[in-house]
Amino acid sequence: MPSTFTHEFNTSAFKAKVSFSTGLFINGQFLDGSDNTTIDVINPTNGKVVTSVSEGTAKDVDLAVDAAHTAFDTTWGLHAPGAQRSILMSKLVALMEKNADELAALEALDNGKTFNWARNVDVAGAIDCIRYYAGWADKVTGQVQETTEDKLTYTRHEPIGVVGQIIPWNFPLLMMAWKLGPALACGNTIVLKPSEFTPLTAIRMCHLINEAGFPPGVVNVLTGYGHTAGNAISSHMKVEKVAFTGSTLVGRKIMEAAARSNLKNVTLELGGKSPNIIFEDADIEQAVNWAAFGIFWNHGQTCCAGSRIYVQEGIYDEFLKRFTEKTRSLKVGDPFAPDTFQGPQVSEVQFNRIMSYIESGKAAGAKVEIGGERHGTEGYFIKPTIFTNVDPSMKIVQEEIFGPVGVVIKFKDEDDVIKQANDTVYGLAAAVFTQNLNRAINTAHRLKAGTAWINCVNSLHSNVPFGGFKQSGIGRELGEYALSNYTAVKAVHINLGHRM
Repeated sequence: MPSTFTHEFNTSAFKAKVSFSTGLFINGQFLDGSDNTTIDVINPTNGKVVTSVSEGTAKDVDLAVDAAHTAFDTTWGLHAPGAQRSILMSKLVALMEKNADELAALEALDNGKTFNWARNVDVAGAIDCIRYYAGWADKVTGQVQETTEDKLTYTRHEPIGVVGQIIPWNFPLLMMAWKLGPALACGNTIVLKPSEFTPLTAIRMCHLINEAGFPPGVVNVLTGYGHTAGNAISSHMKVEKVAFTGSTLVGRKIMEAAARSNLKNVTLELGGKSPNIIFEDADIEQAVNWAAFGIFWNHGQTCCAGSRIYVQEGIYDEFLKRFTEKTRSLKVGDPFAPDTFQGPQVSEVQFNRIMSYIESGKAAGAKVEIGGERHGTEGYFIKPTIFTNVDPSMKIVQEEIFGPVGVVIKFKDEDDVIKQANDTVYGLAAAVFTQNLNRAINTAHRLKAGTAWINCVNSLHSNVPFGGFKQSGIGRELGEYALSNYTAVKAVHINLGHRM
């Protein structure tokens, strides 16, 4: 019998008692894992255990895949019209709205992000995403192609079948919505693995999925480790497609496992080392505010974080002065305090990883303008950090740190900064700050990135595609573009009674 998580929130932001099962969610039921093992969920503000959740292994993935296949063949897929799928997804949206504060509190508790950001961005964005794709569920259509008068030829965009989805710990609920939305709208059934660091909102969503009335087996959720449950999903012969958001290193392993098994379709949203380019004619105050948001939002644990900040030489000194002042003003602390901007890093592993990058920057001769050390004595807090005097070959310039660590680099002109900005294996996002429209558009077009923001950063919308160039991924999340990840195109040719 799975354990029950019970927690009394008594904060200025949220006061309530929550209680729900922490089992694996397979075929509409909450179950113990096959090995009867559990995974501890750690509060990153103090390093203490919050609760334990059931651990899923390869045997549990088999059970979930079987349940998903049965649902696809009987109650979902082509057996559930788009209008029916839309109604159920809309019911889920209503339940998410009803429980929005609880979902935000759970996100703050096991991830460490602030309650305000979780409520106003993560939960609100997840709700918007599911609502957006609920609108698509009855609008996934094929085409009629004109060939010859004695033929009728058309295409059907059919659901793929059972899809595996593996989501990260930096935006647990939001990434779950990004995955569930298009997959459910197109009629697929799902086996999803949340991160073992941040499983609580995914498990709570399973209760809402049941309450909304989804048939058993349509959505199955298993908390487990990547090398066991994640690998089982990626290599499963009955999983027809896998979607992953996470590091480039793990993305390669998933792609290899998919190729070695049944050559399943793969979409990958991977790492980034995004450039943020600030020209001399930019509004400096706005550029400073956006730059701080771009690198320090969500504790720097954002794949599209603007971690390489390029500033044109004419305003470099003034920008750096203001940027340092802005960084100093950001409050690091309790995620439930109303004035906190940055909470702790998600785990001790991530804390140590970020600190090792900071030490490597110091050792390589980069200058720490501000930060560069632990905040407090308890939990996984790191002070927002800015490096200058960096060389392009340094690890802190080339590698994704995934923490509140940015580098500020001086550039001369447009050609110079384009060369520097594109000097990376990544290509997820980029930003340009200038009041010259022609320069903004020209620079955006020359950057090798899947998203280019102009005079803003981290602007994401459910109807706008998001994904990367180069080693930042394959395929696109969000918008109409994401639907193609979850449909198989079938061409039908009809001879209208004419002989050969």
